[in-house]
Amino acid sequence: MVLVLPLLAGCGPGDQGGADADRRTAKAQPGRVPAYSQRPGDPGRGYDALLNRASDTCGLPYRAYAAAAAPSGGKAGPDAGPQFPGRTGRNARLPYPLTAYQTDSGVELVTTNCLACHAAILDGQLILGLGNAFLDMTQDPLLAVVSTGARVTAPAERAQWQRWADRVAVLSSYMMTDTLGVNSAGNLTLALMAHRDPKTLAWSARPLLEPPPQRPLPVAVPPWWNLRKKHALFYSAQGRGDQARHLLIAAATCTDTIAQAQALDAWFVDVRAYLATLAPPKYPYAIDQAQAARGEALFGSHCKGCHGTYGEDWRYPNRVLALSEVGTDPALARAGYSDQDRFRAWFAQSFYGELSQITPAMGYLAPPLDGVWASAPYLHNDAVPTLAALLEPAARPTWWRLRRSADGQPVYDRDALGWAYETLPAGKSAAMSWDERNRLYDTTGKGYGNGGHRFGDRLSAAERRALIEYLKTL
Repeated sequence: MVLVLPLLAGCGPGDQGGADADRRTAKAQPGRVPAYSQRPGDPGRGYDALLNRASDTCGLPYRAYAAAAAPSGGKAGPDAGPQFPGRTGRNARLPYPLTAYQTDSGVELVTTNCLACHAAILDGQLILGLGNAFLDMTQDPLLAVVSTGARVTAPAERAQWQRWADRVAVLSSYMMTDTLGVNSAGNLTLALMAHRDPKTLAWSARPLLEPPPQRPLPVAVPPWWNLRKKHALFYSAQGRGDQARHLLIAAATCTDTIAQAQALDAWFVDVRAYLATLAPPKYPYAIDQAQAARGEALFGSHCKGCHGTYGEDWRYPNRVLALSEVGTDPALARAGYSDQDRFRAWFAQSFYGELSQITPAMGYLAPPLDGVWASAPYLHNDAVPTLAALLEPAARPTWWRLRRSADGQPVYDRDALGWAYETLPAGKSAAMSWDERNRLYDTTGKGYGNGGHRFGDRLSAAERRALIEYLKTL
């Protein structure tokens, strides 16, 4: 078996110093997002760091991990499964979402890395930078941590395990989602802020400010390859200024001092530089080029004002659409804009806010559509399983679950462009088991709505088919 460690890292641009706290906690109006300069980094070093360096320094002692992962009576150590080239040493023998880390006391740990959320398998191909739409965050991670404790007996290893278990015990309530596939990284980051001193980053077992809700709003993991075009990170474009600092806060689970944050920052600049070089995967199946040409003309007249143009001379407007204009579920934008002043103030006082700022808008950033064929489900909350359903609002299912093959794998729909799904007659209240409930997407829940983005209503069925064919080329 492969032990799945609880995911305690978020899936992870402001003034370059000198701005006062009022500016760094300001709110923004919908419209164009300005560009911010980024610190230069080395993409090659960034790729190596992403695959081999640990951003989270809490985890399970390796000996306990190997014992739990070994078949009964077999040799210790798991089958690493699919792997990225460039993983070295112990990491080459660990599943790609896990990283080996040695503490100052000499204890070797296995920790969760960014790729747990930011890599996924699509039709048998492992794709770096693709948001993991199948990550299960519906389970209490503390159960998995506690179950490993009996295997950890050496005093130094026990101390490291206890540190990890104590953090999970505090944070687990803020990270459990209602549905398999959606992510709670944003809520988890707010919980980390609530339990840290902003000036020193020292951890506190009790919250130092009012923590976020224990039931997180659902968030889709955006593809990393869009970072190179975006002037701001996150769905409401609140992550402005230095992007490396925003990425870095996702590693804050066990970053307990300014010195530790500075050490991570030194190589996160390289990680950000590598992410800015990522290109989307190419659509691997046949494309009707004549249909795609018709779709490109439709895209130019209906879509490019928000999502930009593509090819060598691409243009991306970096435009935030007001909630009244885009019409999609407002809960996430409203929470960031109206309900989180205390977290913006924390960020502005912290190491992370020295070069960056949180500036939310009451709306959503219309994303680039590079590789959009691969990044289903759609909308900021994964509420729509296919692009065909996104472009035909009347066809969107209220209650649905992914269709799976005989071996339990999701099925990619090449015609509708997204994940094949089953429409269900009722929501979670009708589920007959917890597993069935967790696999069911119920768009009537708070933050889970599938409304809005009704721009496809302007198109005929034939025009929607042509537009989908063009979207395969991006």
